[in-house]
Amino acid sequence: MIIFLSFVTIYGLGNLYVFFKVSNVLNAGLAGDICTGLFILLMASSPVLVHMYSLRGSERPTRILSLTGYMWMAFVVIFSPAAALLDSYNFLAQQTGLLSGRAFNSITIPRSYTFFIPAFFSVTFSIYGYFEAKRLKIEKLTVKTSRLPAGTDRITLAQVSDLHLGIIAGDRTLNKVIREIGNARPDLIVSTGDLLDGAVTHIDYMAQRLKDMSAPLGKFAVIGNHEFYGGLKHAVRFIQDAGFILLRNRGVNVNGTINIAGVDDMGDMDEGLRENIKSAPEREMLAGLSPGIFTILLKHRSVVDRNSLGLFDLQLSGHTHKGQIFPINLLTWFIFEHHAGFRDLGKGSALYVSRGAGTAGPPVRFLSPPELTIIEIVNEGIFK
Repeated sequence: MIIFLSFVTIYGLGNLYVFFKVSNVLNAGLAGDICTGLFILLMASSPVLVHMYSLRGSERPTRILSLTGYMWMAFVVIFSPAAALLDSYNFLAQQTGLLSGRAFNSITIPRSYTFFIPAFFSVTFSIYGYFEAKRLKIEKLTVKTSRLPAGTDRITLAQVSDLHLGIIAGDRTLNKVIREIGNARPDLIVSTGDLLDGAVTHIDYMAQRLKDMSAPLGKFAVIGNHEFYGGLKHAVRFIQDAGFILLRNRGVNVNGTINIAGVDDMGDMDEGLRENIKSAPEREMLAGLSPGIFTILLKHRSVVDRNSLGLFDLQLSGHTHKGQIFPINLLTWFIFEHHAGFRDLGKGSALYVSRGAGTAGPPVRFLSPPELTIIEIVNEGIFK
């Protein structure tokens, strides 16, 4: 919740900054400022309007508002720090001139340029990012282990995370994921949360499409924060209708081959609801699984419980999107100890954090392409 409120505050300040930049450049008077302010207010509040319309089942206005409002969000996210850099440069140049007694106007950037230059690049990068978000990248990872049963040389696993099926991500996104998973022919498919994006019911037919996607060792999933946002009851039904075994704070042994455990994401959950969920601590849950077998822990956020180290071999997470849009990835790098990629945790445990296959909010990715992860768990004996 703290991260969410921080983002809302920063985004609100970013919109206010854009307003002042436009006002300074246009000099359109009170009437112009009112029109500019109303437009920015509409764009900034569009996520709230989208949520309201989606609850009413109004698909078309929801889609239009989503696309325009979230593209505006991408513009603000890129524009604000870029413009702030130019304004900071001008401020330092002017202050240096005052201190030295010299006129530094010749090396300051004209006021209009401090708006139009970052605006041009923000529009350009937002458009580029819109298409980058559609280019699914296949990330491959090999994990060597001695904990596969005799006769099993390797297990291929497909991890899909943060697909965010809903108003923005629809058939086209889903088709790419299903096609690439089919090409990989994995033994096991896992979803590490945020399969759905908010309160959406018009995509229920997609559950059947996902159900047709099969794997010999099965399909497993965990709950992410967006499943809570959109209504947990509907999300659970959708995931189960899609053929996934939902691991809600429990673990299972799959045919004596591998252990898979999963926990709910409770980072943004209301305290009262959190107290009503009765489950064993993560360490206790993992300790109860079949010993001596490779164990996968599905956990939406890349938070590592140090008490669990040594009880799982590989934790698979998502949530961060690796920031999704530069420069937000600098923020996720600062906030999350593990914000993307592979990390050896010690004591025989490791972590992989996916960038996610979809988008949250803006349908844009800039310097953080979407991914589907194919993991080869290989018996280290075959290398000897």
